[in-house]
Amino acid sequence: MIKKKGLLLVISGPSGAGKGTVCKELLKRNPDFKLSVSATTRAPREGEVDGESYYFLTKEKFNEMIGQGGFLEYAQIYSNFYGTPKGPVMKYLEEGKDVILEIEMQGARQVKEMYPEAVLIFVLPPSLEELRNRLTTRGTETQEQVDERLSTSFEEIKQVKDYNYFIFNENNKTTESAMIIENLIVAEKNKASRYEKAIIKKFEEEL
Repeated sequence: MIKKKGLLLVISGPSGAGKGTVCKELLKRNPDFKLSVSATTRAPREGEVDGESYYFLTKEKFNEMIGQGGFLEYAQIYSNFYGTPKGPVMKYLEEGKDVILEIEMQGARQVKEMYPEAVLIFVLPPSLEELRNRLTTRGTETQEQVDERLSTSFEEIKQVKDYNYFIFNENNKTTESAMIIENLIVAEKNKASRYEKAIIKKFEEEL
């Protein structure tokens, strides 16, 4: 009855909160959702495919796109750049497709500034103790590194104020987490402030 644009869903959270797992569950449950593909200036690793894993760009091309406002967000990490190309995301949204963007807090703030209609969701662990367990179970870091991660995670959690919604991602409840986000999407798509002009126009034309 009213043509609705797609929703840009920005999902963040501290390392170990399970945001990646939640995003995978959302995509599995909703095949029409699109996962935003990032661009990078680093070289492809074995098995990575251009346009699927990343858009692999030269630094010259990346800088050119920055100058043209071609990124929703970007950052330099060590000697390479990473960013979210604006074009593909906007195309999907205009087609009415929902787009998932899994990025860190700094990038999420940039996206909100560039595209205020974006919906920011913060994925939290049930507790810091559980976060410690998850990081320790990975077995990829020393105890000292885990402690440092926890300290960083607490600082990241303080940034929840910049987000529209939050969810606690409980152990073995990824499906429930995905369902909560799906409900948030439905609510956002029916928010009157998004479509008030279209609603008034529709009924005005029927007079």
